[in-house]
Amino acid sequence: MAKAIEITDSNFAEVINSDKPVLVDFWAEWCGPCKMIGPVVEQLATEYEGKAVIGKMDVDMNAQVPAQFGIRSIPTLMVFKNGQLVDKVIGAVPKSVLDQKLQAQL
Repeated sequence: MAKAIEITDSNFAEVINSDKPVLVDFWAEWCGPCKMIGPVVEQLATEYEGKAVIGKMDVDMNAQVPAQFGIRSIPTLMVFKNGQLVDKVIGAVPKSVLDQKLQAQL
């Protein structure tokens, strides 16, 4: 079973420059809605194995990238394609919403 990869300030650029769509979940340990969406993100990591890159970034441990994208509320989930931000969702949303956003980039 695939797991969401841990994304940090230092590996972010490398991760989003994948030839596959990349979903980044910006989260924090203390965030209730983040805990709700966490298992969904892990499910997507398994379902999209080989088709997309699914990762999580702890905003408390990594300040640079969240600041760069002006992230003020979490969870914020961003979809990148070829290194470019193509879609974004703020808040805990149903899995079907994230599914659609990833499918649109495949």
